[in-house]
Amino acid sequence: MPSLEELVAPGKAAILTMEMQRGVIGDLSSIRPLADLVASEGIPARTGGLLEVARRRDVPVVHCRAGFRRDRRGSYDNVPMVNALLENPDYLVMGEPSTEVIPELGPAETDLDSARLHGMSPFIGTSLDPTLRSMGIETVVAVGVSLNVGILGMTIEAINHGYHVVLVTDCVTGYPPEYAEQVLQNSLARITTQTTAEELQKLWS
Repeated sequence: MPSLEELVAPGKAAILTMEMQRGVIGDLSSIRPLADLVASEGIPARTGGLLEVARRRDVPVVHCRAGFRRDRRGSYDNVPMVNALLENPDYLVMGEPSTEVIPELGPAETDLDSARLHGMSPFIGTSLDPTLRSMGIETVVAVGVSLNVGILGMTIEAINHGYHVVLVTDCVTGYPPEYAEQVLQNSLARITTQTTAEELQKLWS
């Protein structure tokens, strides 16, 4: 495997934020236990600081967002957890404030956006893969939520598409935290290169 420094070299790596949205982990969250955990661990500010350093080194930032049309067209009803959330007609409606990226992450004018109406992870059926390939990206740097499903799905999809995955361990979490730690140690540690926000900032600075 290449070293961490080689994997995240500017020109080869892009940061993907996973569902760091106001309606998921921000002030408009419908999943309060996860949102409270994200806040208590300081993830918004830490991730925001990492993105600032990345932008200065021309490392692309792509915000992977989830949302739904108000009429739900383009979305499936095959996930019990999501089906329950969709009983609220205002849940993550595209174009509404709940689907916006949390303000701690910007977004900056240079950031890219990848929104989806279906599924639990960001690659399948979206323009994310061609967007990354158009920039010569070889490594996905993953941050966001949650380790339970979204980050795990992003990681596996990225690997299936041929990308290396670097996981920023103090910019991801899941609920309950004990289970999230098990996913981090027993699943993701075996298929990703793990680092911290501080270590990446040092490399990019």
